[in-house]
This record gives sequence, structure tokens and C-alpha cells, in this order.
Amino acid sequence: MTVRIGELALAAGVLTPRQLDAARVQQKQGGGRLGAVLVSLGYVTEQQVTDLVARQYGLPAVNDLDSLEVPPKVLALVPREHCVSHCVLPLARHGATLQMAMADPTNVFAVDPIQFKTGLKVKPVVAAESAITRALLRLYGEPKGLEPVGGGNGHAAPPPPRLEELNPADIPLDGVEIDPDAFGADEAEVEQVQVGPEEIDLASLTHGSADRPVVGLVNRILVEAYRRGASDIHVEPYEKEFAVRFRIDGVLVEYGNLPPRVRETVTTRIKIMANLDIAERRLPQGGRIKIRMRQDDRARDLDFRVSCLPTLWGEKIVLRLLDKARLMLDMTKLGFEVESLRRFEAAIAKPYGIVLVTGPTGSGKTNTLYSALSTLNKRDTNIMTAEDPVEFNLRGINQVQIREAVGLTFAMALREFLRQDPNIILVGEIRDYETAEIAVKAALTGHLVLSTLHTNDAPSTVSRLVNMGIEPFLVGTAVNLIQAQRLVRRLCAHCKTDVTKELHSQNLVEAGFLPQDLGSLRVHRGRGCPACNGTGYKGRVGLYEVMEMTEAIRDLVMVGATAVEIKKKALEEGMLTLRQSGLEKVRQGTTSLEEVLRETVR
Repeated sequence: MTVRIGELALAAGVLTPRQLDAARVQQKQGGGRLGAVLVSLGYVTEQQVTDLVARQYGLPAVNDLDSLEVPPKVLALVPREHCVSHCVLPLARHGATLQMAMADPTNVFAVDPIQFKTGLKVKPVVAAESAITRALLRLYGEPKGLEPVGGGNGHAAPPPPRLEELNPADIPLDGVEIDPDAFGADEAEVEQVQVGPEEIDLASLTHGSADRPVVGLVNRILVEAYRRGASDIHVEPYEKEFAVRFRIDGVLVEYGNLPPRVRETVTTRIKIMANLDIAERRLPQGGRIKIRMRQDDRARDLDFRVSCLPTLWGEKIVLRLLDKARLMLDMTKLGFEVESLRRFEAAIAKPYGIVLVTGPTGSGKTNTLYSALSTLNKRDTNIMTAEDPVEFNLRGINQVQIREAVGLTFAMALREFLRQDPNIILVGEIRDYETAEIAVKAALTGHLVLSTLHTNDAPSTVSRLVNMGIEPFLVGTAVNLIQAQRLVRRLCAHCKTDVTKELHSQNLVEAGFLPQDLGSLRVHRGRGCPACNGTGYKGRVGLYEVMEMTEAIRDLVMVGATAVEIKKKALEEGMLTLRQSGLEKVRQGTTSLEEVLRETVR
């Protein structure tokens, strides 16, 4: 039982510490609930256990279940298997309220599924475990034999229905055992996945018990997001609907709509898994979920970063899937043009200076920086990172999770790093003057500093640093390279089609192609097929604008030149803009012209 009946009995003086220890030993050897073990050993009576629990939670107690008759319509509201599994018994229905006898009134997994399926509010009353068991046998009868999988007709069970195709209350339940206490926001605990209660058996998503619908629904959403290659899951409450959307290849797609009545139960389940405060609905919260999927004796660990934000109609939850298996650390496969890759690799090979990667959220900055660290990670190199959050663990690299609530900011971590004899420092993001100032000092004192910044392109990053308060001569001296990047969808290899004849030459010139190149240019578009779910795209590729801090550009920075002047000089020295990088991907047949126009400007 979740209720600490042993402590309650000790506090009431009906049990001695020695008796409690003996009962726990007996429970460990033979199993069962502690209350039942205490009664079987004769230390307490059933009546005492029931009274203690009822008094602790201010609930009424029922002591006459042996003679109580329950209407068949009430019994039909709760499956027998659910009652036996959680030791509960429905007693009566009064309007929208269902009175239910429970041995453990704090068992939310006994209450939530019933409220989910019936729409009734469960009002618990306390009863002895053995009394409930006797009443179940008397009222429900002996359990029937189990039928073979597939209904006993010799046929395999049908595949699990999709969420879009039915009411969530009808989804087959998974019977997955997940211990909410095993999930936490603490980084050390997050990375420890124990075999057992945290596992999700994919085969059991089709057939399972009928007592935990919310658990099954949430697990199905998490697993389906992984199967579809989603990077984020959006669970969004609105006035008359409760939507689930997946971000696949950078684009949000509808997965299904849940009825608004399940908002609270689904939200609560996710918050429990992420170890968030389920009673706090006014402030944003963040946490992490780590689960292990198992199928055909193969296991895969999935890590989700959870963000919960109060909105007008409830709490919106976004879960970002952090799948290390999909992390691309080979820089030659990220989509760099040959010259851009040469410049980037030359910059990170220098012993000191700053390399900045810029772009909006979701533009692949973390992947680029982790790829750079993977290239630089050697046994004779001390690499330290300050991140918020730490998305992936990299072997041989000292990673620090920023915790601003306790005062561990980027600036503080960076300041302490300098006392740890580092060779290379990664700062997750330069957000303020203090962090930028320390990063510049670190670069000028013999350290290689990698970091990110939120700007639209590479030349405007110089202006951003100056606006933060960094002197132009320090920017020009400390920075080695600035790189802006975006992600665009990659054309599906199965349905890619040449559509050059469908396009007007003027439109191609306006997009940025040179008139003399149009004769040999081939533009492709995805028609849509089952392999790409009809979208025409499968996967993503990067667009890169790499600006090396040459002597000429450094001179412009030091005299306070504008971003336009710096960009003009960089183009003269061979820099490709984001648009030009995208057009090169169009020439190669990697992406479509529409994708490049959507993500870049001339």
C-alpha cells in the first residue's frame, strides 16, 4: 500500500517497532500488502487498520461489506480485473459521483482510470482489504478462464488502432508498469535506467490490462512519436479540444485530438513521470522523462525534456525527444559546403579564440557544437561545457547543468571553469554582458571557447556583441569565426521528381540563381509517397553561412563598421550566405526551392 500503515500504527500505539520490523521481513519474503501481513501475524486487527487509514485521511470507513448489496449497474462501471488489481469495490452511484471502497484511498492509479472511462467523480471510503476481497468474490463471482490471444480463433491479434481512428477511452491498454518515483529532474538519476518498472514492452501496447488507460495512452503517444521520427510532442489544450501534434522534420503535423475531459488526467500523468508538482498549475515547470522501450529482446532508451506552461484553457506541455542514436557527430554529413567546412574546421583547430554558432531555436546549433567537440575530444584535452539543459552525455567531456534557481549561471560556471585548467570551453548560450565578457577574457588568455548566440546571420552577430557592451576591438581580437545556420527538409529519395520545366526562369533568377546557370540547373520536388507519409520530405539538412574573421573583416570590426559593410567584405572574400547555401542544396537535388525560400532571405 502507498499508505504508510506501519507508521500510522506505531503513532497510534497499537504496534511496536519490533513487530513492524518482523512484519516487513515477512512481507519481503512472502509479498502482499503490509496491512494484510500485520493482520495475518495477529499484531493488529482489520478494524484497527481500517480505522487508522480512515482517521489519517479524514474519510468514512465501511465495516459491513459482507452484507452489503451493490446494484448490478454500479458493478458494471468498474471491471472485475481492475477491482482485484487495486483492491477496490464500487458501492453506489449518486448523480455524477461514484462511491468506491478502497483499501488504499491514495492510489491514484485505481481512481484515475475509472474517472477517465466513466466521467464520474470517485469518492473513496475506506474498507479492510480482506472484506473487499470477500465482497468481490460474492458480487462478481469467480474469475473466468483466460482466452487465447486473438480471441481463441487461432488468428493473430489485429494491429493496434491509431489514435486518430478512435476515442482514447477505447485504446487498448498497455499494462506497462512504470514507477513514477523512478523518474526525476535530477541529472544523476535521469541517466540511470533500471531494467524493470521503467520498461515499455512494445508488444504489450496491443494487448494489456484494462485498469490503466491514462498510462497506456501517454505511453502510446511517446512511442508513436519515436516511431515517426518526431523531435517534439505538443500536447495543447483548447476550449473545445485537446490536441496532440508532432514536430517532424521541423514541421508540426496533427497526430490526433483527445476529448477535453481527459486534459487533467493526461497532464497529471505526464507531470508525474517528469517529477513535476502536479498541484502547481500557475507557473511554468520543467523536468525530464527517461523510459526504456523493449521489443523482440532489443531495448532502446528514450529521454524526453518536458516543459509545462499554463495557458488560457489549461497547461500546454511540450516534450522534446533527445535520442542519442539520431545525433549526427560526423561533420562531413551535416551539409557543409566544402569551403565552409574547411573554414569551420580550421577555426576550431586553433588553440584559442571564440567560435560562435548562431540561429533560432531548432536550427541545429547543438548538433554542430557537439560534432565539433567530438572532433576535438582527445585524452590529452580538458573540455568543459556549461549547458541549459545538458541534452546529451558525451564521454570524456565534463558537462555542467546550469541551475539559475540556486545561482549557478553561465557566467558563474564560466568563471569557475577558468580555475579548472581547461583547454576548450563550451558555453551553451551567451545571454548577457557578464557571460560575453568572461568568454572574451577566456579566449584572450589561451582558451578555445565555443558558444551560441541568437542572431539572424553571421555579420549581425558582431553588432549584437557590441550592443551587449563588448568593445569592438575585443570582438575583433577574440573571435575566430561566426557561423549562422538553418535546417531545411531533405527531399524523399523515393519520390523526388524533376520539376524544372514547371518553373519560370524569372522566378529562379529572383530566388538567386544566375541567368547563365539556368541551362544546366535541375530543380526537384517531392511528390509524396508512403515512405515519407505523403510529405515529399524525409530528414533534414543544414544551411551554413560561415564568416571567418580575416584581417580585413577584423579591421572593419575595430573601426565600428555596420553589419552591411561587414557582410559586403565577407562576400568579397568568398562567404556563402544562407540563401546561397540553400540554392547549392537545390542544385544538388538535396532539398526543394520552396524550403530554401521559406527559411532564408536574399
